Amino acid sequence: MTVNDDAFTNWKHREEIAESMIPIIGKLHREQDVTVLLHSRSLVNKSVISILKTHRFARQIAGGELSVTETLPFLQALTTLDLGPSQIDIGMLAATYKNNNEGLTVEEFTARAVAGATGTANTRRPEPRDVVLYGFGRIGRLVARLLIEKAGSGNGLRLRAIVVRPGGGRAADDLVKRASLLRRDSIHGQFQGTITVDEAHNKIIANGNEIKVIYAADPTEIDYTTHGINNAVLIDNTGKWRDRQGLSQHLRPGIDKVVLTAPGKGDIPNIVHGVNHDTIKPDEQILSCASCTTNAIVPPLKAMADEYGVLRGHVETVHSFTNDQNLLDNYHSADRRGRSAPLNMVITETGAASAVAKALPDLKAPITGSSIRVPVPDVSIAILSLRLGRETTREEVLDHLRDISLHSPLKRQIDFTTAPDAVSMDFVGSRHASTIDAGATKVDGDNAILYLWYDNEYGYSCQVIRVVQHLTGIEHPTYPTPTP
Repeated sequence: MTVNDDAFTNWKHREEIAESMIPIIGKLHREQDVTVLLHSRSLVNKSVISILKTHRFARQIAGGELSVTETLPFLQALTTLDLGPSQIDIGMLAATYKNNNEGLTVEEFTARAVAGATGTANTRRPEPRDVVLYGFGRIGRLVARLLIEKAGSGNGLRLRAIVVRPGGGRAADDLVKRASLLRRDSIHGQFQGTITVDEAHNKIIANGNEIKVIYAADPTEIDYTTHGINNAVLIDNTGKWRDRQGLSQHLRPGIDKVVLTAPGKGDIPNIVHGVNHDTIKPDEQILSCASCTTNAIVPPLKAMADEYGVLRGHVETVHSFTNDQNLLDNYHSADRRGRSAPLNMVITETGAASAVAKALPDLKAPITGSSIRVPVPDVSIAILSLRLGRETTREEVLDHLRDISLHSPLKRQIDFTTAPDAVSMDFVGSRHASTIDAGATKVDGDNAILYLWYDNEYGYSCQVIRVVQHLTGIEHPTYPTPTP
């Protein structure tokens, strides 16, 4: 047998193992509401190749490739436990087990590591919570995809309705077109599942989820209880109203809380999940998820401030163009944004730097910011230049940020890559708020420059979902527990 034969035989063996993992992962998700992760990446509804690629990717952040032969025993051990709703990272289980010298079996170690999700400590199963999307644009459709994806266990958040302005022509044509936009996306690809249209009842049915499409020109026209919707969270992704007075219009019969997918104004709390989501007051009815750029820069900024101190900083975002720009030169109320988006780099402003104070009130360092819109349809990069409170080295900073991405409570927000040829398209579909580019990082004494890739559509939508899960008490704990 040749070396090539050996490699191919090994590959087929790993394929077989990955294939055996799929029904275990699916059953844990459907029957026990357990999401199996690998270094913060969900393995639910993934193909054999996706599972193998996710294991392969572990080398980028953990320093070495992770094999399915290492993680399968931990997955099998989970099936013997009385688990409640939770997220369990088998990559972290395998990694921490390697460093454990207590002589425990895989089964014993796993049972101890996830004890908070088992037996009498089993997390209660929350009642499903209704969600309404107000607006169905770029963020609205991605949030819809995520809500439908996460409805597989039958618990948690349920997308019940979408509110849109009355379209031209027949309502059926409008409904079909909106369903088609959900089904196919030029950037994020095909919807994973099936979508049908119930024209008679104005519903889109996606993977068995019946979603009512409500046509309304104004929030005050709607009584959601007439559609069987109660105690719902409404996600406003239009950005039309950004202060308390405007967003209060959504607090109609059937709506309990309102979440804005844009920076809030005035006294609206701006929430970045992973950083200040635990400051949400139980009686708060209106809050904002800030901007995609704020979500990208605040978690790494907190990680750096906690370890080194930050005296001042500047963020320059190189941002993909958005729908508020023009395809060709035309009038626009903002300076420069009227110029053709796919043909120009466009200097514009960003409120992300000033929004840092709302998410990190203890950080007294002045942070400035500016932005350049560029001719790419998705994924942006934030260049975060910091004056630190003490001198350090590039190696120390990278070790710190890699550790944060693997082991800290910010590991769902901060990703880490050492890929030497990483470019923007590589991060389409990233579920993290941002990804540290190790190769581009620069450190000189007390000056550090971080390059942060972020999918300003999908990664941000994931952050929105995390805030809503926390707001409704449906945010499942993760095991092994991240190190503070």
